[in-house]
Amino acid sequence: MKKLAVILFILSIFFELHATKFSGEALANLEFKIEMTPWDKVEELLPRNSNFTVIDVGTGKRFKVQRRAGSSHADVQPLTHHDTKIMKEIYGGEWSWMRRAVLIQSDNLLIAGSMHGMPHGAGAIQNGFPGHFCIHFKGSTTHKTQSPDLSHHLMILKAGGKLDSYLNGLAPKPLVDAFLAGIKNKDQDLIRRTITNRNADLKILNEIQAVKWQTSMVASKENSFIKEINADLKLHLNDKGPVSSRVSFTVVKTSPMAPWKVDESALIKLLKERKVVE
Repeated sequence: MKKLAVILFILSIFFELHATKFSGEALANLEFKIEMTPWDKVEELLPRNSNFTVIDVGTGKRFKVQRRAGSSHADVQPLTHHDTKIMKEIYGGEWSWMRRAVLIQSDNLLIAGSMHGMPHGAGAIQNGFPGHFCIHFKGSTTHKTQSPDLSHHLMILKAGGKLDSYLNGLAPKPLVDAFLAGIKNKDQDLIRRTITNRNADLKILNEIQAVKWQTSMVASKENSFIKEINADLKLHLNDKGPVSSRVSFTVVKTSPMAPWKVDESALIKLLKERKVVE
């Protein structure tokens, strides 16, 4: 009971501070703190057939899982029908590939991770979940690539309270990639952390069901505080279907020490024009 009370106390602080500029160091004086544990260590801490708790950062909901497989990340299954129900609630009642920031609680550990919510492949537990899903940790990769998935990487940083410091250190091109990853995952919190106007009306971004992109630098201007990044977008819009377009994003900073921020207005304008025309 004492261990559970301490964990609940930590989580209450975590969710309160995460809305501002939470840092994992904020918990250093407590018994537990959130760790950005690399995958090779996690694989030892959470071996196959081990059970642990997944805590969704966005909602605070938690459910139990069992690790079944996975060589570059953890392939896991909800432990019971009840756990499957909670997981589906986290995703709004529909399974999804969208990445979400999670904390993994096992014994006295809280480990930053990222999960998607799409059943796939095989599953061996009678839990109402048709397959397994994946949880990524620092340094994890997908089955198809040798480098970390960008969306998972950002969600791991978010779970660990290190997303702002990471974004603030990005150059213009990778910042636009992070902005587009936020759109891909319908994560308005991530989007707002990357843009010039954090209070912008972003409702029209909900028109985007899916997005793929390729970014490239435009020849540098004399003003060192303004950069242009081209993004070749392949969008799938609600009721409109596939749309391909090149959008030129302006990325700005207000001083030499200030972080870069993306001007989202070019994409907003494109979506509004498509909505009117079609």
